[in-house]
Amino acid sequence: MKPGTAPGGAAKDLHLFTHENLLEQLREAPFGLGAYTVRFYAENGKPVNRVTPLLSEFYLYPSGGTLRDSAFNLVFYDSRYDTYRGFKPPHLKKP
Repeated sequence: MKPGTAPGGAAKDLHLFTHENLLEQLREAPFGLGAYTVRFYAENGKPVNRVTPLLSEFYLYPSGGTLRDSAFNLVFYDSRYDTYRGFKPPHLKKP
């Protein structure tokens, strides 16, 4: 199965907030000033795993494993995305 596709070959909605979709977005997300810019459906300023009218930008800082909203408020910390805990973000992987 190709990245970004669901079983059966249908396009997968990468804007639904899941661990897998975050990792998939990181593969192509712009990286600058220490953060990746990703986009997810949002409600009350937080990313959600369902379709909403609002699609928001969030910033993943792998040097601390934090996800921040467009105003740079902390949304969450997850050690799975923390380089100090072993996470290897795309920009640090060697070809």
